[in-house]
Amino acid sequence: MILTDSLLDFFLETRKTSESICEPLEIEDYVVQPVVDVSPPKWHLGHTTWFFEEFILKPHAKNYTEFNPDFSFVFNSYYETVGKRVVRSDRGNLSRPSVKKVYEYRHYVTEHIQKLFVSPQSEALNTLLEIGIHHEKQHQELLLTDIKYILGNNPLLPAYSESFKDHPVELHEQDWISVEEGIYEIGHQSESFCYDNELGRHKVYLQPYDISNKLVTNGEFMAFMESGAYQRFDLWHAEGWDWVNQNHIKSPLYWHQIDGEWWHYTSTGLKKVDKTAPVTHISYYEAFAYAQWKGHRLPTEFEWEAAQGYFPWGKRWEWTESAYLPYPKYQKADGALGEYNGKFMVNQKVLRGGSVATPDKHTRPTYRNFFHPNLRWQFTGLRLAK
Repeated sequence: MILTDSLLDFFLETRKTSESICEPLEIEDYVVQPVVDVSPPKWHLGHTTWFFEEFILKPHAKNYTEFNPDFSFVFNSYYETVGKRVVRSDRGNLSRPSVKKVYEYRHYVTEHIQKLFVSPQSEALNTLLEIGIHHEKQHQELLLTDIKYILGNNPLLPAYSESFKDHPVELHEQDWISVEEGIYEIGHQSESFCYDNELGRHKVYLQPYDISNKLVTNGEFMAFMESGAYQRFDLWHAEGWDWVNQNHIKSPLYWHQIDGEWWHYTSTGLKKVDKTAPVTHISYYEAFAYAQWKGHRLPTEFEWEAAQGYFPWGKRWEWTESAYLPYPKYQKADGALGEYNGKFMVNQKVLRGGSVATPDKHTRPTYRNFFHPNLRWQFTGLRLAK
């Protein structure tokens, strides 16, 4: 557990970062919701603030006055325990409260958290604040990916920021790392922060395998596309093949073919695809099909974790072949916080690592992200195994 003074600094730093992410936006950008999976930036700013108010200030701050009783209905995401909320697909209809009012709400709650934690608090309350901080960091990643989707679906394809580079290059040569068969321990074990879905450290037996030290690149994925792979049913799961055909998928998200060349929308605007950069914005279906085409496969999340220390990671969330399931002895927390991870453990695939949008001090080798197999708006890529 971080000490109280450091924890308060961590909180203030995190709150400032969320607002810095939104600095390049025009006021009109704050309320757009092109699809159900993308939330308006204004909603993210309000929701992360509501989390601190609902779970810390209202139950623990003496004589605290709620900023606006209607905000719980507006900014609750999926916490059934807390009460009714705006339907997720309607978040883009929230022209009110205004952006100005949401920032007033943020500053009000931030100030009251400072007042509460300027004095030493219980370990339980410090833990709750730390969860809230990492919850906001998760939303910072979502903010960046949602902003990219909002602007990347604007007909003008406007740049978000010249300072945020979302197409990094891995300079090392591709090689295969051989991992011996044996029993490996999986899951979080230190006293540092983690989510409950990382707990229940346990042993797994792994057959010998090789795993790539490098992510699949845009150039390699282009070869897959040019081979006609999006028209070959034999490479795809039946569900993935249906998805390709129903949605007319022919390339990763944000790719555009212009005068015979591939371009893609990036956070710095429309650019030619860099063949050396890791491919991104692909679904699990596409990652699986690519691995099939190469005659290889995706690693399981346990193989990925067991190989830590042998390759760099954090440029792309990496699809794995593992279903999102609880570890042995997994237990949900009581009350609303028990809804944080456990209730999503169905019909989703695990992603490991992190991405260019993942905030500092947030990810670790045991961190388990999870999404439905068709989703692509996150910075998702793949690493091969065999």
